[in-house]
Amino acid sequence: MIFKVAILQMRSENRAYEDNIKMIIKNMTEAKINNADILLLPECFMTGYDLTIENDAAISESDLAVLCDKAKELGVGIVATALTKGNVKPQNSAFVIGKHGEILMKYSKVHTCDFADERVLESGTEFKVCDLDGVKIGIMICYDREYPESARILMLKGAEIILVPNDCVSMRPRLQALSTRAYENMCGVAMANPNGKNAGNSYAYSPICWDNNDECVANTLLLADAETEGLFYAAFDMDAIRKYREREMMGNTFRKVKAYSDLLSDKIQYPFKRSRK
Repeated sequence: MIFKVAILQMRSENRAYEDNIKMIIKNMTEAKINNADILLLPECFMTGYDLTIENDAAISESDLAVLCDKAKELGVGIVATALTKGNVKPQNSAFVIGKHGEILMKYSKVHTCDFADERVLESGTEFKVCDLDGVKIGIMICYDREYPESARILMLKGAEIILVPNDCVSMRPRLQALSTRAYENMCGVAMANPNGKNAGNSYAYSPICWDNNDECVANTLLLADAETEGLFYAAFDMDAIRKYREREMMGNTFRKVKAYSDLLSDKIQYPFKRSRK
């Protein structure tokens, strides 16, 4: 079974909701023509990444109706991203819409960038996994990927493929980190990032890092350049990934969880203390 992800490398327009929806539908249609199972958008694509938005102006699930209808018409899934209504403040969210037009999951970014403009947002409180036609999908959004616990929890919840809506620059160390997330959790990973100088580099990594003869193999399925705008594709061989997960020793095979209690401490010590802006 091949699970094909269409990855959109493009920047949307702030507050241009209708134009952004038209662009999403255009790319959903192209993704379907190219036999993709799901379209992955960069971070906050529907609304634009405009953090001055008020909670009342952010979108809700009802605003996704046109994308749900188009997903059902085309038979293609989508990870739709937007600033969404929270309890008090907006959230940075991703909706996984299935091929039959149903909303399978809403995930809101847990690791908001509280050191910067995202301190005005309401953080999500849990990592989630859903089933898209037999493939277990987890979502991380941008800064979530900097914490190995994010991908680890998704793996523990059953994720086979982790999709990462993103919007940032200086990607080289982040690409290395996410290749490692794929390796250590035995999950496929794909990221969509807007194009631009020192940006872009949308990518996909297989978790398979050696073959049956213990020979190392390249796990990069896709690595886009920085400035090209458009759709890129990554095909995950789910049969091969599942066989690899059954035999190899990463993931949740030999973890010594009794030694991990410090991970749940919220104490911050030097040199990691920071003042709030």
